[in-house]
Amino acid sequence: SALDELFGESQYAQTAAEAEELSQEIWTFWLHPDVPELDRRIGEASELIRVGDYPHALSALSSIIKDFPDYSEAWNQRATLYYLVHDYADSLADIAKTLTLEPRHFGALTGRAMIYMQQGRREDAMRDIAAALKIHPFLDERQLFPDMAPPVTYI
Repeated sequence: SALDELFGESQYAQTAAEAEELSQEIWTFWLHPDVPELDRRIGEASELIRVGDYPHALSALSSIIKDFPDYSEAWNQRATLYYLVHDYADSLADIAKTLTLEPRHFGALTGRAMIYMQQGRREDAMRDIAAALKIHPFLDERQLFPDMAPPVTYI
């Protein structure tokens, strides 16, 4: 699939700009599914999060998950919402579901690493950020782990 090709290319990105371009294409796939109703609903839920209407965003995302339980990005968006309101237990549960549905979800891996860091679970955070970096070697969150080797950049 086109998504598989993007993931294949992202692992071998030579520059941060190339990695970012591929990452944006992957996010476009995740956030704009082929099902028009689902695309509309996830767009509405994302907008509710963006404007800070968390109660309605939670309701919208939970409804999407009920109707489309195999849509990984709905789980990831709800995990992000839970993270924003400091509900780490529910965020971690939704991240786990996201990763079950899409093991290459570098956003979910990064989010879990951030929670683990806040919980003082540095070893777990390092494991997740390392897994995310295998998928997207130029993640901005890398800078939160200064002891990790930087990616090699070719000009």
